[in-house]
Amino acid sequence: MQSVSTKEDIDRESRRIINALYGDVSDFRINATFQIPEKGPRVSWDVQVNFMIDGLKYTVDLEIQEKDGHVVNARLIDTMTPL
Repeated sequence: MQSVSTKEDIDRESRRIINALYGDVSDFRINATFQIPEKGPRVSWDVQVNFMIDGLKYTVDLEIQEKDGHVVNARLIDTMTPL
């Protein structure tokens, strides 16, 4: 695994993780990114992503460790039919 420290790294790892968990998705985008902890030296990233599968919009929250790119938490936040 590689270090995850730039926006490009976060995008690459987020896509890889979502493809591993959900398969082929469309309209993938990163909604928000926060460092953990908020103050002090960064340990991991909290990344919220949106994507579409079979006409449903999914929102998933990922926690990705910065040093090696391991996912320590992946949580489905919402599934909805877009307007």
